[in-house]
Amino acid sequence: MTTLTVALIDDEPLARLRLRTLLAQTEPACEVVGEFGESVSALLWLREQDAVGQGPDMILLDIQMPGLDGMVLAARLRELRDPPAIVFVTAHAEHAVRAFDVAALDYLTKPVRLERLQASLGRVQRWRQAQPRLQALDADVVVVQDRGRMLRIPVADVLYFKAEQKAVTLHTATEVHPVSVSLTELEARVGERFIRVHCIALVARRAMKALQRRVDGEDEEGGETWAVQIMPTQVWLAVSRRQVTAVREAMGDCH
Repeated sequence: MTTLTVALIDDEPLARLRLRTLLAQTEPACEVVGEFGESVSALLWLREQDAVGQGPDMILLDIQMPGLDGMVLAARLRELRDPPAIVFVTAHAEHAVRAFDVAALDYLTKPVRLERLQASLGRVQRWRQAQPRLQALDADVVVVQDRGRMLRIPVADVLYFKAEQKAVTLHTATEVHPVSVSLTELEARVGERFIRVHCIALVARRAMKALQRRVDGEDEEGGETWAVQIMPTQVWLAVSRRQVTAVREAMGDCH
């Protein structure tokens, strides 16, 4: 199962410590990525994480806290682009009905039992899997899910997309991430900034440094082979014979 990322928001240090201890024993595995004793700083952090596509999968949230209480915070979180699952953790069972008014996924009463927390995590896991998988929020960002995290990659940082063994990967100068949409769909989304150099590669026009003939044989179309160098890397990608003219023209337009 995918690791769930969790933020803890509770004004009682011992309550947060107990949740950490229980989360270390659960399946699916959980990673605590944020811990807060009050809501204002938690809200600021959650907004920052949401803006870069790295918000937690869920928050374990107390209700009665100084400043913003948990109910108010939960309502504010609904305004995020990709809001986390909310699970309330409180000693006050009378708040249960109100909790679901703010779209909480579950409600745990203190002291939290491991079996009950385990069931709640399973519910969150199923909820996350059922959410639409956002792969492109707009023309300037590609959103990927990699090792349980959602990341927003600026299109300006992407050097090329490549399809290999039925999987598509996104390549920047320093990182590689899986993308679960086809090259054809990506081509439609990223527009004129990229060019299809081969049936398996979509390259940023600005990243093409050199085009040259290859000396390692013929391509699958029976003609001479070509490759384009991707800067600032030393990577060379094959260019389909039918795309050589288009690539040459694109490089002329960019230089």
